Amino acid sequence: MYADGMSFLEEEREAWRPYEALLDLTDEQLEKPVEGAHGWNGRDLMGHLGAWIQTWRTIAEELAVGPQSRAFDWLEGVGGDWDAQGERINAGLQGEWAALPIAEVRRRFSTLPGELRGYLTVVPEIRWLKDSAHLKSLLGNTTEHYEDHMADLRAVLLAAGR
Repeated sequence: MYADGMSFLEEEREAWRPYEALLDLTDEQLEKPVEGAHGWNGRDLMGHLGAWIQTWRTIAEELAVGPQSRAFDWLEGVGGDWDAQGERINAGLQGEWAALPIAEVRRRFSTLPGELRGYLTVVPEIRWLKDSAHLKSLLGNTTEHYEDHMADLRAVLLAAGR
């Protein structure tokens, strides 16, 4: 799929770029309820995407120092039973992000994607790009996940008049 890690990193960066528009919204616009976005507002969308990027950042940190990742093992375990656990896990992550001050939500949302990319540059490609399970999970939590939520992003931005 990818000849080298930089190809993925460039694709991920471009796929993430539209979400940066959320950082331009006011706090009030981020908190505004939005039709057509899973019942989420902009802050919820930031938290949802940020939480899964943060999970993969942790995986990348662990893979940078060795071939195993406890965070990946956890993610793979819940992924195998996502239908039974997914809503509960997403709700828990949403709750964690909802409890954060909005300034911290903004900080994490603006820095986590770059941190993930940075860690991936030091992880040997054999541990993520050439490992089919890791790559599948990474795609599912980044580029494919971003695509899954484009309609939510459009709804949030439209509700904010953007």
